[in-house]
Amino acid sequence: MGLKAQITEDMKTAMRAKEAGRLATIRLILAEIKRKEVDEQIEVDDAQTVAIVEKMIKQRKDSITQFEAGGRADLADIEKAELAVLSAYMPAGLSDEEIAAEVAAAVAASGASGPQDMGKVMGIVKPKLAGRADMTVVSALVKKALSPAA
Repeated sequence: MGLKAQITEDMKTAMRAKEAGRLATIRLILAEIKRKEVDEQIEVDDAQTVAIVEKMIKQRKDSITQFEAGGRADLADIEKAELAVLSAYMPAGLSDEEIAAEVAAAVAASGASGPQDMGKVMGIVKPKLAGRADMTVVSALVKKALSPAA
């Protein structure tokens, strides 16, 4: 079963169980998927669905930071609940060692020799690790791998 179909089934389950918060978040996911399908006139696949959910997770994390800085714990709690639901649809994350191994393989495959080749390496790594690793961490590892040893 595809991820989109799984989300739809989870929506039905949440409706039957009368889980209002979970249902609202799942409907937000499905609305974003539908918006992308209509805007781009495509059928969204699992990789695109993961990208949509990843973007929504990033938005929730930013909102939580803003609400906590503004002293709005009530709104931050709502965002945290949505974040928990969204996180359930992400593929299993990779360990730091697995990420480092992927970065090392990409550096070797691209023949990168310095910081100017960071775009090449990220071009190889990003599709492999999208949704499975924090891209800011990956970027930092790539930068570290390409910087000249002091």
